[in-house]
Amino acid sequence: MADCIYLTGLRAFGYSGYLEAEQVLGQWFQVDLTLWVDLSKAAESDRLEDTYDYRNNVATVLQLIRTERFRLIERLAGAIAQIMLSSGQVEQVTVRLTKVNPPIPDFTGQVAVEITRSRE
Repeated sequence: MADCIYLTGLRAFGYSGYLEAEQVLGQWFQVDLTLWVDLSKAAESDRLEDTYDYRNNVATVLQLIRTERFRLIERLAGAIAQIMLSSGQVEQVTVRLTKVNPPIPDFTGQVAVEITRSRE
């Protein structure tokens, strides 16, 4: 399938990470999503009900980051992928999850993981 919806720049403050400080003090996360969805009907009809309405799942992803605690960002990315695939409309999802300011001494960059999952 070639049709995609891109959701970029979702940001939330959460408490996931391997270090104790990450679990207690928290940090900012950014999520970028690519969703493979059949958009052919919506392209013809111009009706919201004929496409994937991502609003509820975006809110669920942000709530997950804010409230759940995982040791690894790989696990958090997997949980985000599961949310997106649970709608039944998304055939495949790529999740890029970024720690905006990871607590690494003398490191000013970001750390990200990217996973792709398909509905089976």
